[in-house]
Amino acid sequence: MKKIVNLIVLIAVSLFLSCQEDTVDLVGIGTITGRVVEANSFEPIENAKVSLSPTNNTVFTDDGGYFTIKDVEEGDYSVGATKENYLTTFESATVTAGIEVNVIFEMKDDEALNKAPTTPVLKTPEDGSEYHELSVELTWSSTDPGGDEILYTLQVKNDYDNEILEVLDIADSSYVISDLKYGVKYFWQIAANDGINEEVLSTVNSFRTKINPDNRYLYVKKFTNNNNVIYSASFNEDDAVAQNEVQLTLEELNSWRPRKNQASNRIAFLQTANNATHLFTMKTDGSDVFQVTSAVPVNGHNMNEMDFSWASNGDRLIYSNYDKLYKINKDGSGLQLIYQTSDGSFISECDWSNNESMIALKTNDINGFNVRIYTINMSGDILTTILSEVNGAAGGLNISIDNKLLVYTHDVSGYESSNNRQLDTKIFIYEFATATITDLSINKVQGTNDLDPRFSPNEAEVIFVNTSNDGISTNTIYRTSIFYDSDNNIDRNKMFEDAFMPDWE
Repeated sequence: MKKIVNLIVLIAVSLFLSCQEDTVDLVGIGTITGRVVEANSFEPIENAKVSLSPTNNTVFTDDGGYFTIKDVEEGDYSVGATKENYLTTFESATVTAGIEVNVIFEMKDDEALNKAPTTPVLKTPEDGSEYHELSVELTWSSTDPGGDEILYTLQVKNDYDNEILEVLDIADSSYVISDLKYGVKYFWQIAANDGINEEVLSTVNSFRTKINPDNRYLYVKKFTNNNNVIYSASFNEDDAVAQNEVQLTLEELNSWRPRKNQASNRIAFLQTANNATHLFTMKTDGSDVFQVTSAVPVNGHNMNEMDFSWASNGDRLIYSNYDKLYKINKDGSGLQLIYQTSDGSFISECDWSNNESMIALKTNDINGFNVRIYTINMSGDILTTILSEVNGAAGGLNISIDNKLLVYTHDVSGYESSNNRQLDTKIFIYEFATATITDLSINKVQGTNDLDPRFSPNEAEVIFVNTSNDGISTNTIYRTSIFYDSDNNIDRNKMFEDAFMPDWE
């Protein structure tokens, strides 16, 4: 019996040892190595976490992006790589005993699946619409699938010039564009950007502003950069208010002394170009700017006092350069010297009569004084002397359409100083037939000056500027009748604030 028990024990031990040997032989050990890099640049990613599933073994990549997982039992595994700001990536690996398995991870940043904003839809104004004001609100819509903040870029072009307006980083889905020009077609487009994806462009829509209101008044305003800018406007007679103001010249350029000619329907003006003052013309909406003078610029004692004149048919202009008076075609051709002062005095202002039979001139010395106002014929002969041998500044020449009257100004205080300050400048009407002089400034406020007079189109009124004689106060444009009323007064009516150098055609 004892022998039988020992035999059973011996058989059991043998079976156990046999089973143990079979188990060791069936389970092998392998190694997984690899590298983690960025998907696009293939730059190594350091400290990426590499994990095995289902064992959950974990290692981290070195500064070269490499990793090694040792003593991995034979079998099929899922290997995952994770890193902050990157999308988790998985690769499969089959481990065989004694074999090194290599796995490469190309990780994408976590914004790689981010979707771009939807294409902006342009809402208002309606595409192709017309008759818009000079200030227009542009609206559009766009959404971002991921809820990212959208910043918009607006680009506006036109069919008027090469100017391109671009507004960046608009947070709202609307923008008001102002200072547009009359009768111009504008094209606009929106780009949406979420800061992650490429910007998304809308279609290009267009709209057109309303037609120029045919303003009859021209004047100048001073910008903060000290440049003069020319405007046009109309005036509501019933409400006595200015309206439809239109900026005609750019604030980056110094432009002044506008003079409209009805025959050519163009505005002539002075502008600084290449450090000189030249004659330019433009259409009544400010377009088609053309430089008339080139070889001989406009020049004299004080450029702010210089004036020129159209021929009535609008094909020529006259202007001065120191002591010489020139005639030039509106296209810049045909420059001709037509008069020169005999004593070398400077010609500061000129006005050409409607029938081209005479020219009114204002001359002065190098300091702006020793003023003389007179008329000449086209041969240069002096016809009438209106003002001479007086102290004080003078100017503002304009001949009436029938050649009967001349309006001008004179500082009756007789004050003369190096800065050409005027103390008591008044407007006068000279009647050629009788040599009668009429004072139009009888109601002028003491301590102010009346300047730059021009006849109205019906020649029953004069438009002019009134300002304090301190030389720094606001300029205001008025108009006045040229006739005294029954109480021996002349009405003065305010028209445009903070404006000067008026023209009324």
